[in-house]
Amino acid sequence: MNIALATKSPAAGIARRVRVMIVDDAVVVRGLFTRWIEAESDLELVASLRSAREAIDKIESGDPDVVLLDIEMPDLDGLAALPLLLAKKRDLVVIMASTLTRRNAEISLKALSLGATDYIPKPTSGRDVAGSNSFRRELIEKVRQLGLRARRLRLTGSMRTPSSGAAAGAAKAAASAGKRALEVAAPSFALRPMPVATPRVLLIGASTGGPQALNALMSRLDDVLERVPVLITQHMPPTFTAILAEHIARVAKRPAHEAQDGEEVNAGTVYVAPGGMHMRVVRRDGVAVIALDDGPPVNFCKPSVDPLFSSAAQVWGSWVLGLMLTGMGADGSRGAQAIVSAGGAMIAQDEATSVVWGMPGHVAQAGLCSAVLPLNDIAGKLTRLFGSERP
Repeated sequence: MNIALATKSPAAGIARRVRVMIVDDAVVVRGLFTRWIEAESDLELVASLRSAREAIDKIESGDPDVVLLDIEMPDLDGLAALPLLLAKKRDLVVIMASTLTRRNAEISLKALSLGATDYIPKPTSGRDVAGSNSFRRELIEKVRQLGLRARRLRLTGSMRTPSSGAAAGAAKAAASAGKRALEVAAPSFALRPMPVATPRVLLIGASTGGPQALNALMSRLDDVLERVPVLITQHMPPTFTAILAEHIARVAKRPAHEAQDGEEVNAGTVYVAPGGMHMRVVRRDGVAVIALDDGPPVNFCKPSVDPLFSSAAQVWGSWVLGLMLTGMGADGSRGAQAIVSAGGAMIAQDEATSVVWGMPGHVAQAGLCSAVLPLNDIAGKLTRLFGSERP
């Protein structure tokens, strides 16, 4: 299915609908994505294309905010097309889409390092795609939230550069006084005092933008990783989490793997919640061990951050330091409350360096954080806290 390019809207501004371009060689997928986008009143489909070369040719005239880009296409695949699209429009949001294989998971994570903003794994068949309400909900919400944020950054004069990656994030938002109508009100939240006790375990929750943030953070935590266990819940499907753990092991130069049910939690190791399973911590015979849970999604997520945070608060109490990185939604808020109630502490990534300030924003605005920091400042803060050097 090919549709003509929509006429570029003369009205620029926050009120403009999020403009979406679909690039996929599968006619069934294009048709489904087209119907889903057109059913949303705040989204506008500007093109549905079967090849990456068409997308590159039409990116300027179509002027999309978001491109849904398939990985596997003949002639020019999604990974090769990505830098060419970003060269044409540097503030473009590109969401990589692929079926769930190890090869495609590797490519998706590689694409994030090259400037893609996010990824979404497609079910294995057209029938599965059509019948998956959770997939449709996730796709539409990513398009909406990432598209709106990109436009806000553009209108406030803060765009990322192509080489920065979505990571190092999405570019910092800074509204100018001359654009009051486009400004976003500065967040207002109270910070809690940092607990006096030195933490002994680090918990991390992340979602959209998390892989990029984790790579940047873990490469700078040598001292912390040596002395404490680190447990991570990143919203990801199976296969992706295994590859994420491998990437973390390389950048951190420390053991990192998907957590296994029943294994002891030890200092010097990074444990990643497996895709499709919740990761909890329990105490057995006086020893903290991993407990994997195949129960229903929590906050539409599996793995969810809440089970990890809440269970760790019960096991370790005031020894816990929780860190909420970039992510969409509010998963982890209840767990963060449990950590604070048990005497532990929470830190959140700030809005300017988050790809989406959903999860960290909810925790910060609930008054649960002892610090809200730019991504580049978090490693130094953690090193001081775990080294007993009080701020």
